[in-house]
Amino acid sequence: MEYNGALLAPMKGAEHREVGGVHVDVVRTGEARVKRVVYPVGFRWSVHMKPVVGTELCTHAHVGFLAHGEFHIRYANGDVEEFRAPQAVAIEPGHDGWVVGAEPAVLIEFDFEAETVQRLRLPELHSPRSAE
Repeated sequence: MEYNGALLAPMKGAEHREVGGVHVDVVRTGEARVKRVVYPVGFRWSVHMKPVVGTELCTHAHVGFLAHGEFHIRYANGDVEEFRAPQAVAIEPGHDGWVVGAEPAVLIEFDFEAETVQRLRLPELHSPRSAE
């Protein structure tokens, strides 16, 4: 998949930080935040973020739009979700995740910091999906 280099260009008015090799640009918009999160090739949460965060799995919810790349999520119960751009994303707390392929994954994420799960009415922890 090809992408425009502007997807990774500096963002006007954004606060930039790097954590565990992940680049995050944050812009506050009212009570919410809009974030561009760039997960590098080879990134895996359990390898790169677990030592920084100190939890067994990622405890955050992620809601947004995968603009580029591919990543997979595995929940504690073994459920796996695969995301390929372009795709909407809703990931519940309690997961590991990793980039698939030879290109970074770029997620445009929307959150309410510690209130994301409640405000977006997501489960506190992942539960198995019923067969559809």
